[in-house]
Amino acid sequence: MTYEDRLAWLRGTHRELIERKNIPVEGNGIYRRYEYPVITAEHAPLEWRYDLNRETNPFLMERFGIHAAFNAGAIKWNGRYVLVVRVEGADRKSFFAVAESPDGVDNFHFWPRPVTMPEYGEPATNIYDMRLTAHEDGWIYGIFCVERKDPAHPEDLSAAVAAAGIARTHDLVNWERLPDLVSPSQQRNVVLHPEFVNGKYALYTRPQDGFIDTGSGGGIGWALVDSMENAVVKEEKIINQRHYHTIKEVKNGEGPHPVKTPQGWLHLAHGVRGCASGLRYVLYMYMTALDDPTRVIAEPAGFFMAPEGGEFVGDVMNVLFSNGWICDPDGKIFIYYASSDTRLHVATSTVERLVDYCLHTAPDGLRTGLSVRTLNELIDRNMHIR
Repeated sequence: MTYEDRLAWLRGTHRELIERKNIPVEGNGIYRRYEYPVITAEHAPLEWRYDLNRETNPFLMERFGIHAAFNAGAIKWNGRYVLVVRVEGADRKSFFAVAESPDGVDNFHFWPRPVTMPEYGEPATNIYDMRLTAHEDGWIYGIFCVERKDPAHPEDLSAAVAAAGIARTHDLVNWERLPDLVSPSQQRNVVLHPEFVNGKYALYTRPQDGFIDTGSGGGIGWALVDSMENAVVKEEKIINQRHYHTIKEVKNGEGPHPVKTPQGWLHLAHGVRGCASGLRYVLYMYMTALDDPTRVIAEPAGFFMAPEGGEFVGDVMNVLFSNGWICDPDGKIFIYYASSDTRLHVATSTVERLVDYCLHTAPDGLRTGLSVRTLNELIDRNMHIR
């Protein structure tokens, strides 16, 4: 294949991928998955991956490998469906890049350049998993994980410390970096509530003793801070607990910021349990009261979404994770979820369906006897329907 033929093939293949029509797949009545991922490593622009100068790259080789694209924050911006994607290079370093689509399910393309995120304090080894919140104060905030080498264990090359990085923007291009969140514990999953609560900024947290292990951390936390310009967690309470022998036995964390509905705040979260193949990540939902976002009013038993088919396979197996969704004015919701730390998918539903799911699906009784009782009650109701 000549240089010209290879370049034409690369451009044609990339264009076909971007323009491919996505196909909804009928499911369980709660949501619809789609046949194809919305973002993959192959969606990255050719200009990011190849030196397109024939003189310096005569074999048209990849010069900057893109390994994965996943875990995206999401926002409706200027009428477009916009994602701030975690892109991971072949060197294992993640960075943020913005991708947009006219309809939210296909035709996603990246903006020409990745996000240049200003650094704060000791430069981070890695940053990833941004949650986006258009706050009522007029800023768009991005809160993300900041990973640095643990200086207390220089001999252990896997020892790390985590913090919640904070940045804000008005245009998703120019970002103002604020000081990292100050917290008594390490924080990897922090989400900003979209409204002031008692005149303060409200954060969903996930306190943990170590970079991986939650230790004494009890689940999804809640903290009020005076300012995002100097965010300090002084008091923190757990609003969504972990439980033994459930989908969130090992740890759990808030996904995107909750959606406000007439019935309450609608939350999407991830739960983690251990199994023979390692840690299994699934998504679950719960609702909190409008007058008190810390009070849980509904939580269906079990997972909302779990890996299916090819979603099981990837860089980190058996994982679904979401840190972004978009709610349209008509109530349609686009749930952006990643599978196995490799690629990004979308599922669609509506506020009406998700509220119905939360309010009318039985909670977890936490033991087999109560699960069977719930099932028998459903069977009894259906016995009268012919």
